[in-house]
Amino acid sequence: MLSSAREEMVTALPEKQLPREPPVVLHTRVVTESGGGPDKTILNSPRYLTPDYRVLCAYMHPPNDPGFEQLRRKAEAWKAPLLSIEDRGILDMRVLWRHLQICRREKVAIWHAHDYKSNVLGLLLRPFWPMRLVTTVHGWVRFVPPKTTLYYAVDRRLLRYYERVICVSQDLREYCLSLGVPPKRCLLIENAIDAEFYARKTSTAEAKMKLGFAPDQLLVGSVGRLSKEKGFDVLIRAVHRLRENGTQVNLLIAGDGDQRERLQALVAELGCQDHVRLLGYVADPRQCYEAMDVYALSSFTEGMANVLLEAMALETPIVATRVAGVSTLLSHEESGLLIDPGSVEQLSGALAQLLLDPAMQMRFRRVARQTVETRHSFRVRMQKVRAVYDELLGLA
Repeated sequence: MLSSAREEMVTALPEKQLPREPPVVLHTRVVTESGGGPDKTILNSPRYLTPDYRVLCAYMHPPNDPGFEQLRRKAEAWKAPLLSIEDRGILDMRVLWRHLQICRREKVAIWHAHDYKSNVLGLLLRPFWPMRLVTTVHGWVRFVPPKTTLYYAVDRRLLRYYERVICVSQDLREYCLSLGVPPKRCLLIENAIDAEFYARKTSTAEAKMKLGFAPDQLLVGSVGRLSKEKGFDVLIRAVHRLRENGTQVNLLIAGDGDQRERLQALVAELGCQDHVRLLGYVADPRQCYEAMDVYALSSFTEGMANVLLEAMALETPIVATRVAGVSTLLSHEESGLLIDPGSVEQLSGALAQLLLDPAMQMRFRRVARQTVETRHSFRVRMQKVRAVYDELLGLA
């Protein structure tokens, strides 16, 4: 009798009072080695969307890629649910099937793509599983093989079919609009950073000593994937020129990639092994930033570089190439020095100017940190992303 009455009460409860499972967002991306800047944004996102959304990160990667373990550790530290999908190339149809299994099992509500392959997969899978399609445009690498150039061309044609296209810089948004993405679907949500995590804890002199440098040694540094578009060869040549001109400066570069052997050969060719260090992959490069007198971004192409946000948050003075979203982050001679990409002469000259001007360094440190705190808070960015999801799912 009591059991029957209880069942009637439960049945009579209005639907809005029943607990609702949070919608599932599936981030998808192709990654090799230890990943790049976008992965810091992707893997840091789930904890900012809980409990409103349940977020999964599905990464396609080559089998037995040792760099994936580094990403796995990073995901564990940030409490990001990471799904490993082995990817043997364009003809590996198991990748498509694996994603469909995930969508059905996890009841994915929003597919959030981050590159050309995940953009293609989302459109292929939607007829078999109802979900809303979102993509983030992080930018396209400049120096790529012909096959990848073809993939990029396909990717640019597909963007207009996504329901929301998030661009990390204004120049990328303008480019996507030129590709035919409707303005209402094309959104600007700039990259951001956890300013509490990236906050200076150590003085420059102390950080230098921890890395094995004398506290009075001048140190230029950079962080990033060792790939051609990052222009690290230009940076090495610029530092070499500084030393030839009498400025006793050292260089450290934290990161790994397919250009490592080529860069090591360049260092040997120039005979600068004593003052150039290629550190390889560094799980937490904060101490590297803190040790630098100047951070140098020598890239030929960028979206809105996470490494610049990290350097700015850690109050490291910056010299950077004037590419894509960089000019929206830094104002020339107000919060950094901007130069043309590919110029050894301009880069060495700007480095010398900033290294020898402590007053300029202090001004850049203060303005850069303030810019991050006021314009590039990760929490504020994720509120904007949540609003996109809410609108698509009718939860706004």
